[in-house]
Amino acid sequence: MTTTDPLVLVLQGSAVSDIPSFYAEINRVFMASEDWQLGHSLDALDDMLYGGYGVLAGHENATLIWQDIQHARSALGEETTRAWLKAKLDGNDRFNSPVIVAQLQALDAGKGQIYFQIVMDIFSAHPRITVLQR
Repeated sequence: MTTTDPLVLVLQGSAVSDIPSFYAEINRVFMASEDWQLGHSLDALDDMLYGGYGVLAGHENATLIWQDIQHARSALGEETTRAWLKAKLDGNDRFNSPVIVAQLQALDAGKGQIYFQIVMDIFSAHPRITVLQR
């Protein structure tokens, strides 16, 4: 059953210092009612935002108040993004290496997306979730 009751969530950007702590905060806010947690995956984040499970299940809309968002932006910035991409290259061959190399080159040129921007793009792709930056 879907409800139109307002759902307001608060994400603490000050709790984010890297990618694992970002997902810990996402799990604290969105997955508290579940007996499992999201892995460190942008695809998993995107899937969760569709609302089939976690706190979003059954809600048409939600407002996410992202406190200390600048702290999270900094923590998920260029250095974190570069380390994340390099780990993909070093980890195994299941990732598309030429694409990752191109992403690293874009960062070098000052044109690449940082992890935070990718996360914000994912939230933007879900218009039923309003993100208020604080």
